[in-house]
Formats: sequence, C-alpha cells, structure tokens
Amino acid sequence: MRMSQVVAPTLREDPAEAEVVSHKLMLRGGYIRKVAAGVYTFLPLGFKVLNKVTNIIREELNRAGAQEVLMPTLLPAELWQETGRWQIYGKELFRIKDRHDREFCLGPTHEECITDLVRNSVKSYKQLPVNLYQIQTKFRDEIRPRFGLMRGREFVMKDAYSFHTSEESLDQEYRKMYDTYCRIFDRLGLKCRVVEADSGLIGGGYSQEFMVLAETGEEEIFHCSHCDYSASRDSAGVGAYKSPGASGQGPGMEEVSTPNVRTVEEVSAFLKIKPSQLIKTLIYETEQGPLAALVRGDHAINEAKLKKVAGVDDLRLANAETIRKVTGAPVGFAGPVGLKGVRIVADNAVELIEAGASGANKADTHLTHIVYGRDYKAEATGDLRYAVHADKCPRCAEGKFEVSRGIEVGHIFKLGTKYSDKMRAVYLDDKNQEKVLIMGCYGIGVSRTVAAAIEQNHDKDGIIWPLPLAPFEVAVVPANTAEKEQVTTAEKLYHDLTAAGFSVLYDDREDRLGVKLKDVDLIGIPYKVIIGKALKEGKVEIKSRRTGETVLTEPASVAAKIGR
Repeated sequence: MRMSQVVAPTLREDPAEAEVVSHKLMLRGGYIRKVAAGVYTFLPLGFKVLNKVTNIIREELNRAGAQEVLMPTLLPAELWQETGRWQIYGKELFRIKDRHDREFCLGPTHEECITDLVRNSVKSYKQLPVNLYQIQTKFRDEIRPRFGLMRGREFVMKDAYSFHTSEESLDQEYRKMYDTYCRIFDRLGLKCRVVEADSGLIGGGYSQEFMVLAETGEEEIFHCSHCDYSASRDSAGVGAYKSPGASGQGPGMEEVSTPNVRTVEEVSAFLKIKPSQLIKTLIYETEQGPLAALVRGDHAINEAKLKKVAGVDDLRLANAETIRKVTGAPVGFAGPVGLKGVRIVADNAVELIEAGASGANKADTHLTHIVYGRDYKAEATGDLRYAVHADKCPRCAEGKFEVSRGIEVGHIFKLGTKYSDKMRAVYLDDKNQEKVLIMGCYGIGVSRTVAAAIEQNHDKDGIIWPLPLAPFEVAVVPANTAEKEQVTTAEKLYHDLTAAGFSVLYDDREDRLGVKLKDVDLIGIPYKVIIGKALKEGKVEIKSRRTGETVLTEPASVAAKIGR
C-alpha cells in the first residue's frame, strides 16, 4: 500500500479528550476517530489490526474444535426475563422498544440467546459436548465512557459458550479454552498473567481473567511472592491472621463526644488513633433485612465477598433514613456495640483490634477501647475486604502480596447451570432421562486487546506493534523523492518485499524525510527500510522500531535480513 493512498490522518499533538496512551496514539496515528462518547470508527489501519487479532482468535478457536455462529445484536426482553437479568443488569443495558411497543436490548453478552439456541437444537447426550462462538459487536451503556477502546459503549468481542453432560466434561473444555487463550495471546506477542477473578454479572462458580501486563493498566493484579497464586483486585483473597482472642483486659469502653466528626480521617485525627484502630460500620439493606458489615478503618469493603459471607444476593448501602432507624443515629456514627435487630458480619482483621474505636450509635459520639468478644460480637466473620500490598497469601500462607498492573482482555467462566436451569435447557441422557445442561463461557475483548497491546508496547515516539499485530510489517521510505535512483530502488523494494510475502507500506509522499519517519514511528511499523545517502555505496538502511538497531545492507538482502 502506498502511503499517499492510505486514509490515516496523523496528528502531531495529543487530543485533549484522550487520557491514556492507547487512546492518544490511536487518534494521533490515524487508527480510530470518535463518532460519539464511547463510539469509534476504525480507519483502515485500525481495521487491519483488528482483523489480525480476529484472525488469530478464529484460527485457535477452530483448532480447539469450537464452531462459529453469529447471533443477533438485537435481543428480545423475554429471553433476559427468563433468567432475571432484565431486572438486575442495570442501566448498562441498552433497552429499546419497536413500533409495536415490544422491548428489546442491544446485546452486551449472549448467554440467554445461546442457551435458547441450544435448548431448541440439542436434544441428546450424543450431541454433547459442544462449543459455539461468535465474534461480534457488543453494547454497554457505560456511565462514563473513557480511555478510547478500553471502556466504550460499543466494542468488538469474541464470546464462546460450551454445553456439557457433566462437571468433568466442563473441566476438560475449560482447560482446553485456558490453553487456547494462552496460545492466542502468545501468538499476538503479548505478555499476560492469568488471575483468579470475580464472575460479576455473568455469574457461575469459578472464573479466571487474562491480563495484559502494563504499567498503565487500570486494574491491580495481586500475586504471591512465594507461590503461583494470582488474582484480580475484586477476587484476591486475604490469608487469615491468627486471632489472639479478646483478653477483656485493659481499659473499659469510654464514650467520647465527637461533634460533627464523621469520616475515618476526621475521627482518627480527633481521637489521635491510627485508622487501623477504627472499626468502620457500614449498614446495608438485603433481601434478608438490614446488615451491618465491619471492616478496619484503613480497609475497603469488597461487596462481592460480603455477599458470600453473609449469604445474601441483593445488597445495597442503606440510605440515611434506614441508617437512623437501624442505629438510632445519623450517618457517620454507627458502631457494633449495642446494635440491636440487625445481623453483624465482621472482617477477620476486626477481631484483632485490641483497643478499637467506633461510632456509638448516638449523634456526635464515638466509643473508644472496645474489644471484640468482650464488648461486641459478629454473627459471622470472614474475608470481607479488598486486599492490599503485603497482605498474606490465602493459598500458601507464607508469601505476601506484590502488586502489579494489568488490563483485562479475556475472561473464562464455569457457569454450571446458572442459565440452563432457569431457561429449562435440558437433554436426554443414555437412560432417556431429562438432565439440565452444564455450561461454560469464554470471552475475549477483541477491540480492547488492540488498545491493551499499545499500552504494553509504546515509547515517546509512538506505537511499537508486536509483529503479528502490525498493520504493515515493513515501511519503505525514500529519503528524497526528487532523487530518481532512490525512488527506483524504493519501488523495486516495495514490489520485491510484497512478492516475498511481507505486508509493506511504501511512503511515496513528497514530504521531508523527518516528517515521514516520525509518521512511521508513530504508526508503529516494526521495520523501516530507508533509502538515502548510503545508496551511493549500494546500501540501504534497515531499522528496527523496537530495538532501534540499524543495519546497512544491499537492497537484494533486505528480505533475508528482516526475516520473521
């Protein structure tokens, strides 16, 4: 392709709207253009990269025995109502009505649709297991679309779904998909870490995320210094610290007047204690009634963990009116001592606070020197909080957490019967008995992977594409188009390299060499072949975008020097 023909309007300055590296460079490099908040057009360069990702994913899924389908984007509400997700998915679901006032949504994911397909198509155990996948545009009404392709309202995704007769069969397919994902990201040239994850709105009993490692990643990855345990921030467990038990000795409780002092920072400063000595009491509303959750003042509660420990499904922070009704005090003065008519669940670390402080369930008042077991007790204790650096590993109990950053690009789930049970997706076993299908789910954010690749591979001059992802592998750049010999050599190299199987961008523009080289570096082409002054000695210059290494060689040797 000749550069003069490529629709790739490059920009010299970072657009004001762009916050992260990938967003800046995809706009500056002429890969994407914004249509609306969280909605982008892929220009020719961007579409070439997207297709390269798609092709590798498709090849590996087909190799693993999955079968490609294409489901509709427009999904009827009835399917989502069968599983209850129409009600609980929230405002991220794009909901629309047709001219007959029938409700639909734009699919953010397709568990209901695929389950409906299989329950009407697969009837016998002899047809199982089966794994169906698609590569398709998805929609989510993000409250704040940002970071370009990282968090958009419209994005390209690969989603696959497997159906089984047994947990053992699911385990085998799950492992196959795990290995397939490892091959995919290896072929894409990306450094990834696999972490245990929270299943979120997709659900199921177990899931893992594939994270592209990048210093600019928006998610924290917790990994053990001693064993191979890794987890996302949402799901990282915290190793239990042995409780010494409450001695009940020391000073007794003391009530302290704390007028207009509510936050952890304010209370800690007023009482002259560390935030770790403060017992933060959060009041929630659940389907089982009000719930008080206790964590240390310097810790943040993880509501997914809280749901599991408390055994509830519907969890939301109580409003001011409910808090006053439950505690007898306004917001900011709740505490566990003397709390009546409400279940109390405490994080493990709360038990270890020997002389703590908390709200007194009275306006403008706190309690000091309170001790777990002597002054208050929880109905249940467990791991309720987000992990922090240096926490103990929950698996080996010897290592401590180190924290790195990453970008989620893939997520695999063991769904079990979450969807098939509610949608009556059944098959006949070898005894002609009806059994509920067991499911797995496997997703890759295709367009997100493109952005993640840039976050992991860039420098001050622009993108540094891994070779399998680059829109072109080689850029042929004559230094001066007024020099006939340079142009003749460039034309021949362009045709010879193309014939040798390389994808080549020939910068035939009449711009200055500096302008052309800046554009090629910004776009991220792995190799530049520069035809300049060295041509007088029969040489051209090959320069690696990643290493900066330069080699002078005869034009006929360029293909062999570049290799693959």
